[in-house]
Amino acid sequence: MSESKDNYYYSEEADLASTDDSNRSKATEIEIIKNRKLEGLRIPLEKDVQAKDTSTYLEYVTLIHNALPELDIDEIDTSTTFLNHKFSAPIIIDSMTGGTDEATVINERLAMVAEELNLGMGVGSQRAGLLSDTLKESYSIARKSAPNAFLIANIGGVQLKSITLDDVKRIIEMIDADAIAVHLNPLQELIQPEGEPKFKGIYSKIVELVKSIDVPVIVKEVGSGISRDVAVRLELAGVKAINIAGSGGTSWAGVEKLRADNSKAVMKSHLGELFWDWGIPTAMSLLEVRRAVRIGIIASGGLRNGLDIAKCIALGADICALAWPFLKCAAESKESVLEYAKMLIEELKASMFLTGARDIKALRRVRYNLQGPLLEWFRAYESR
Repeated sequence: MSESKDNYYYSEEADLASTDDSNRSKATEIEIIKNRKLEGLRIPLEKDVQAKDTSTYLEYVTLIHNALPELDIDEIDTSTTFLNHKFSAPIIIDSMTGGTDEATVINERLAMVAEELNLGMGVGSQRAGLLSDTLKESYSIARKSAPNAFLIANIGGVQLKSITLDDVKRIIEMIDADAIAVHLNPLQELIQPEGEPKFKGIYSKIVELVKSIDVPVIVKEVGSGISRDVAVRLELAGVKAINIAGSGGTSWAGVEKLRADNSKAVMKSHLGELFWDWGIPTAMSLLEVRRAVRIGIIASGGLRNGLDIAKCIALGADICALAWPFLKCAAESKESVLEYAKMLIEELKASMFLTGARDIKALRRVRYNLQGPLLEWFRAYESR
């Protein structure tokens, strides 16, 4: 009996030690994520991490001017329906942040504007919210501030391999989401000092996810674009929409390169510099994907104004998303976000007026010209 008792106490002490190690490991992981989220906010705001030698290629798209539009400006209707939700304008405040105290403030301001103007909004990757109830508030604040807005939950494709279906449901419940985005970021994971460039098996996880949850699944890139081949596979997987997130805007390779510099990760820094502008320009990705699939398309990646939005709608997007400009405004105030969003809508209306498009359906039919490298690429694409 004495031997058994000794073994019992030994086992209990081992379990306690294991629990302590697990708690310390979880606390460390939370701190790593918090720091990364904070740097993911500060670097785009404080450093120039926009594309260097490439662009969205939207400058190579010209909408044809209509000198006789036969409509008044106040007749123009910017509303649209996407994933069974009616928006006042084809605009989503794209996925940005969460997981820090600073993110709570930013998400609150963004959500308040999404609610006021009936726009869509996505939050940043929510893994941090799974690890900590305190950090969960940085995401759940979005639904508290926008009870009626269309909100998009967010999880990384890589994370699908390590979390459960119940975890995904918790992520959706965290913001009472209308849809969930699975973000694909192979370039970012490759450059990120603590990244996980392990994408084998993610497609099957997406297929499984689509079959297992009730809300629409959106798959998005984070700034390197979606090709037609990937788009076709995603449509076959059953996803409801693709956010192309083309190159030409914020470079997450650039963000991670600067983080690698700070952590003395020399090889990561080198790769970040080399692949800073890597990706498919937004206009090119949009044209390619639109011709390949019939599911919904969100255009994003370097969009900065309402004319960019109008061009993307004309090229085939169902709705458009912007992140960095909204982040800059949200770092200042809710009023700054509201002013910028209203300006986007007015710029879109002006673009519609000047092309004779009374509504978004008409905008999808307006004529446009392609020039320069975009036209050269398009001719090569069409001849394949």
